[in-house]
Amino acid sequence: MTGSEESPSFRLAYVPGVTPAKWVKVWNERLPDVPLTLVQAPVAEARELLRSQEADAGLVRLPVDRTFFSAIPLYTETTVVIVPKDHLITAVEEVSLDDLADEVLLHPLDDVFDWDRPPGEPAFERPATTADAIELVAANIGLLVVPQSLARLHHRRDLTYRPVVDGPQSSVALSWPEEATTDLVEEFIGIVRGRTVNSTRGRGAARTEAGQQRKGQDPAGARQKKPGSAKSAGGKSAGAKSAGRTVRGRSGTGSGKPAKRGKPRRK
Repeated sequence: MTGSEESPSFRLAYVPGVTPAKWVKVWNERLPDVPLTLVQAPVAEARELLRSQEADAGLVRLPVDRTFFSAIPLYTETTVVIVPKDHLITAVEEVSLDDLADEVLLHPLDDVFDWDRPPGEPAFERPATTADAIELVAANIGLLVVPQSLARLHHRRDLTYRPVVDGPQSSVALSWPEEATTDLVEEFIGIVRGRTVNSTRGRGAARTEAGQQRKGQDPAGARQKKPGSAKSAGGKSAGAKSAGRTVRGRSGTGSGKPAKRGKPRRK
């Protein structure tokens, strides 16, 4: 059977450093008939994908234009400084921005922090990307302040990083065009918020409820009892109660022997 309607699908944009795997896994379990396509893009491009509706939702870095986008903040990352492994900073567990005042700090054009420029000495020129800046750190040209996920993404054996306790922070959010809040977007909102399948609004909850009804379960998952079944829980319960009355009754103990009468109470 063929139809004119296009099969549903969901396109999720995400920026470098974000790992959507755990949410994608839940999506595939709840909506196996709706393929989820991942689209990785730099921060600025990810927003444009959402604006042009080339993606249904995105895991992006804040801030976003709240006059156009809806956004649900998910988490805020630790900020770190990437340094060569033989740098003096590696002798301490964490640093402050004041500790970096005499260092050359690289400022790539795709920097995710909302600052005019990092503290410290400026580099001769701004590298085009964070990946280019990592190469310059390895060449002892300068240091680089980034969210921890980007330090892990661009890991090299000759580099390491330390937390910057008072550095700027980058928050990750689920975002989508406010005017395009579809049922599938609602599904993904429920997943990232940790809703159970029964509490998630949209197709997944309806499908689960229908499946439970086909299997003889109510929407809460309780199995319906079959009437007239000798093995049903209700039959066993009734039998047990009947046996209890026989044991405690005055007509007998249930073993065929007459019940012993107690001594009469004195008046």
